[in-house]
Amino acid sequence: MATRIDALFEKLRSENRPALVTYFMGGDPDYDTSLSVMKALPKAGADIIELGMPFSDPMADGPAIQAAGLRALKGGQTLKRTLEMARTFREGDDATPLVMMGYYNPIYVYGVERFVADAKAAGIDGLIIVDLPPEMDEELCLPALKGGLNFIRLATPTTDDKRLPKVLENTSGFVYYVSMTGITGSALTDVPKVGAAVARIKSHTDLPVCVGFGVKTAVQARAIGAAADGVVVGTAIVNAVANVLGPDGKTTADPAEAVATLVRGLADGVREARLAAAE
Repeated sequence: MATRIDALFEKLRSENRPALVTYFMGGDPDYDTSLSVMKALPKAGADIIELGMPFSDPMADGPAIQAAGLRALKGGQTLKRTLEMARTFREGDDATPLVMMGYYNPIYVYGVERFVADAKAAGIDGLIIVDLPPEMDEELCLPALKGGLNFIRLATPTTDDKRLPKVLENTSGFVYYVSMTGITGSALTDVPKVGAAVARIKSHTDLPVCVGFGVKTAVQARAIGAAADGVVVGTAIVNAVANVLGPDGKTTADPAEAVATLVRGLADGVREARLAAAE
């Protein structure tokens, strides 16, 4: 069953350009503000939206995303409200692929069968669950695939050729290559190394490969986009929201506009990526 993700990458292949994949934290700093950020993303040039599910113990995330998750939880965000956010977004946008990203615990508590059904009904296309290895596919991956959702897996610089086939076994939509070891939001790694890693993953799969962790600027997006099928930006977007929050947590400027300004620049970088590679 083809999803919006599959349709998007087919379209981008014909246009010979990579996707801009944008992550933000659902409910940060509150539901309404966060929804306005979400609605601003496609208009600014985002091709895929990763909707963060706040969790109280986000072990793989850096300080910026951890802080965003805590702000969201403090603002009353729950998994149910994150699904509601997707449903409301879908009322005005039926085309942009939506991927929910986070940890398994809130889904387990919610109930896997119920979650898969509700996510599909809310217009979610795929899931990235960072703490579920392939050995646990029966927990969520297989029910998600059966329910018509893509299950997107992470590969890292330490995922060797022996491990990679196992990681790719039930992966669909795209492969998310984490371009460094460590937490989110660290410094960008060596671009030629990223190109070699993408080529290695592609030797094992026909799926698109999107690269993230550390991309903050249009120049970086352009460089990564020359080698990858997609460029993932998360921490920079989360920081754009945080930067317009005062000490009391109240907004000092429009977070949606701050995010849109950043994303417009990143989108320009991504769109120039293949042109730069062809020069």
